[in-house]
Amino acid sequence: ARLVESGGGLVQAGGSLRLSCVASGFTLDEYVIGWLRQVPGKPRERVSSISVKDGTSWYTDSVKGRFTISADNAKNTVFLQMNNLIPEDTGVYYCAVPFWTPHTEGQGTQVSVSS
Repeated sequence: ARLVESGGGLVQAGGSLRLSCVASGFTLDEYVIGWLRQVPGKPRERVSSISVKDGTSWYTDSVKGRFTISADNAKNTVFLQMNNLIPEDTGVYYCAVPFWTPHTEGQGTQVSVSS
């Protein structure tokens, strides 16, 4: 299995970014897949997940109403639309599978939100 993230960048507070995670070596309906983020000095945090198989999603409380996770089965790609970004969203975002006990993560993409 391999995951490749993209879409990070530097934005001002209130801005938006869309992260992409292209998966290979498996299909999205085999696992719950999602996003983690790492802030220096803090434990890695689960942000959001999606189950293509049963159509469910999950969000950590701090991003509810601002982030939306989705998947494109044809492209074997997972997206994370991040709106109304705040400085606390800054970190390296990793795509991970299986989400709750990852055995594969991507290289990460940096998201920086300035105040």
